[in-house]
This record gives sequence, structure tokens and C-alpha cells, in this order.
Amino acid sequence: MLKSLFHWKVLLNIILAAVIFIGVVWLTFRWLELHTNHGKEIPVPNVMNKSVHEAIKVLDDVGLEYEVDSFKFDPKYKPFQVLDIFPKPGARVKGGRTIMLKVNPRTWAKVTVPDILDKYKGLAFLRLDQVGLKVGDTIYEPNIQRDAVIRMLFNGTALKPGTQLERFSTIDLVIGAGPKRNIGVPNLVGLSVAEAKAIISNNLFEIGLVEHEDGKGDPSDIVYYQDPVAGSLRDQGMQIDLWASKKAPSEMGSRIAYLNSIYRIKIDTSLPPVRYEEIPAFDEPVFEPKPNPETPKPTAPATAPSQPKTGASGTTGSAPAGTTANKKQEASTTKPAATIPEKPKVRKVVVE
Repeated sequence: MLKSLFHWKVLLNIILAAVIFIGVVWLTFRWLELHTNHGKEIPVPNVMNKSVHEAIKVLDDVGLEYEVDSFKFDPKYKPFQVLDIFPKPGARVKGGRTIMLKVNPRTWAKVTVPDILDKYKGLAFLRLDQVGLKVGDTIYEPNIQRDAVIRMLFNGTALKPGTQLERFSTIDLVIGAGPKRNIGVPNLVGLSVAEAKAIISNNLFEIGLVEHEDGKGDPSDIVYYQDPVAGSLRDQGMQIDLWASKKAPSEMGSRIAYLNSIYRIKIDTSLPPVRYEEIPAFDEPVFEPKPNPETPKPTAPATAPSQPKTGASGTTGSAPAGTTANKKQEASTTKPAATIPEKPKVRKVVVE
């Protein structure tokens, strides 16, 4: 087996295979060098602060590709001025390499106007600020939507949501100031329905019920009745109802009288006003006066028998009952008795 391995034919085949492999590898690397321009590098030219047109011409002359990126607008630099480059100037790259140019655009990028109609003004200001738009004048006009955005204006013209504007553009807002009070209702009788609707809108009212006599809804029908009546005062946003017909108002007398009985009820103001008194739902309590307790009169106790006194004449006798001494003695010995009933006095007779 070893003899067959070291046979000259085998050795020749091995040497030929090695030569062919080395040749293929050398040719491959040589082809890569020629294809990739190995060893032939180009320094990136310095095109900073030049216009984009000048930078593109320089890159084309040295055999480099380019790609332009509109960097965000900076008002400190000129429009279309090259602000940055990658790879950096002076770096060595191969021919055909793509160079990234960051250029200052001509103006701010455009943004979409958000839908802020019928939104509260505070929320509208916040949404405009988030997309990079500024709020200019705030114009208040009578409207039932108080503090809500009614319209958007750009340079005096109405602006719709979704419009593209440059960043940091200024938008004026028309905001509702609340309903206007005490507006005179216009006279619409004798006008066509189309004319009446236009007048209602111009006078800050709303169109309410529109009833056509034939039910067809022709806008050329003549208005023969309206509610509220012309000349009355109403607030902004109130509805005005209309009744229309092909006939003239003078021919609708019976219909007008019927509507007056419903919408023009007269109140007799000559009668005295009716007074309504509230009746309590429960009976008021009756308080009976309590009798005042009588204070019992004090009674004098029975007096002791008087001792006989000897007078100057030598005779003895009892002191008179009405003397001053007896009265003082009774007054000093009298005590009030609140609970003891009064008893009759006892008389005592002294026999001599």
C-alpha cells in the first residue's frame, strides 16, 4: 500500500492539484483587487457650508456618489447649505462610495393642521402647539358654544382641518363668546322659505319646524305664519318655526286663526292676580294654657288665753282682742303653712 502511495504518478497528480489550487486562489484575489480598486482610495473633499449644488459637482468630479438628506430647518443658516457630511472630510474612501450630505432645507417642514373645530379653546391651543403651529389672534363672536373654536383662519381665509402648513405658521382662531341676548325676531311672513331660512341664519337664529301645506317641501312656498311672532325678543340660537303654502297669506285666514289659538294665547291682565296660599299638610298643635297654682294664704295659730291684769282701780279683766300688743304677738308667732288647710278659729270664754 505504501508503494502505491509513493508511486510517481500519484505524486504528480498531487503536485498538479496543489498548483491548480494556488493558481485559482491567486487569480481570485487579483480579480478582487482589480474589481474593488484595492489600494486606490480617494480622500473625501470638504464641502461643508457650501450649497448643495456646489457639493454635488465636487463629488461628481472625484468619482463619489452622494445622497441628500433634508435636515431640520435652522434659520441661522442659508437655505440648501450643507450642514454635515458623512464620512467626515479627509477620510479616505474608495471610488463610487456614497457620501451622505445633510442640507438645510429652504424652509420649515410642513405639518398637518389638527381638527380642533368645536373643541374647547384650551385643548385647541395645546394641540396646535404639539404639531408646531402658533396661535395668533383670538376673535370672539356671539355663539351658543361658549369658549369653543368655531373657525380657523390663515392669512384671513378659512382653514380646514388636514391642510398642510409650514411648521411654526400662525393661525387665527374664532372662539364663541356665548349666546347673544334679546335679539329681535325678523318678520318672515310673505317671504319664500329659502329667503326666510337665509334671514334666520343671518340673524343668529336656528331653523326649526318648516311645515308645508301640500307636504312637498318646495323652497319657493310663501311663509304665511311664523313662531315666535315678529318683533319679539329671543336669545341667539332659538328656533323659529315656519308654515308655508302656495297661497298668499291673505288667503290663509282660517289657518292663521287656528294657529293663533295655539301659539298666540291671550292672557287677561285686567283681572286681579290669583294668590295661592300654602296649606300645611298637618294640623297645627293647640297649646292649652295651664292654670297657675294659687298660693295659700298664711293662717294664724290659735292664741293662748290672756292672763287677767289688775288695773289701777284694782279690778281684773281680759285685754281687748283688738289691742296693739295682741296684734304684734300674733304677727310674731304666725308661720305660713302651704299645705295645711285653713281651720276655723276657736273661741275661749274666760269666766270670772
